[in-house]
Amino acid sequence: MQETRKREIRVKADAFRANCKLGRYGIIDLFKECERNGYKLLRYPIREHSDLGFVVQKDRDIVIFTNSCSRLSRELFTLAHEIGHVLLHLNDADSFIDNSVTINGKSTDEREQEANYFAASLLMPEDDTRRFIDLEIPGFQENGLSAMDIARIMSEFNVSFDMVLNRLESIGVIDTNQKIKLDNEKTEMKVGNLLRGVGGNSKLNVASEVIDIPYEYIEYTIYNYNHNAIPKETLERVLACYGLSIDDVSDKIVTHLEAEDDLDDLIGGLDD
Repeated sequence: MQETRKREIRVKADAFRANCKLGRYGIIDLFKECERNGYKLLRYPIREHSDLGFVVQKDRDIVIFTNSCSRLSRELFTLAHEIGHVLLHLNDADSFIDNSVTINGKSTDEREQEANYFAASLLMPEDDTRRFIDLEIPGFQENGLSAMDIARIMSEFNVSFDMVLNRLESIGVIDTNQKIKLDNEKTEMKVGNLLRGVGGNSKLNVASEVIDIPYEYIEYTIYNYNHNAIPKETLERVLACYGLSIDDVSDKIVTHLEAEDDLDDLIGGLDD
């Protein structure tokens, strides 16, 4: 990626971040920021190893999905990645679906690489990252960083341990050997223990399995159920989010045989 393009992406990330509610360094709640920007956000647990997220433009709506079966820190990075697609790429395509290959930076697709760079710049801007290290980690210049320090950084910026390492290496705070050393410390000490040890946000290391569906998605869910796309159990779970039962929407229900639930099923109604 050329430096001029990186700068363009940082400018867009900085502009989005400027309108977010921040803690001392990190964005407090990216999910709420997504909604404040008018995006339709759908969070749903669809198995840990399924697709991690997608963004689709439907008429005037921008719909973003994140898989809440993934660790919260990963789900947040996925959300930042999808916002990157919105701001960088939706003029050229009307949808993107992301999995572990695209989110982990293993894709050769330039747009996926750009969305990852946007996410890193949004969640951990270089200036704020360096300022945190300078002001919040005494002895950094003499002693370097420990795994406990990385846990402090990940908790402040609401990111994963691995993302902190990748970001610090990319901006030149640590080198490859230091990254390997810190990764080994993580393996020995476990991220959950490190977060608890620094009084950090231990929720970052586990899946939230949140079901958060905008009210208008009831009609999409009913549509998919009526077209044999999702089973009755999924329909019941979605309706329960709104305090409803199948009896409450019985006038809209078509009786049919049940089918298997997956990501394509959940979004099928958006294409009609």
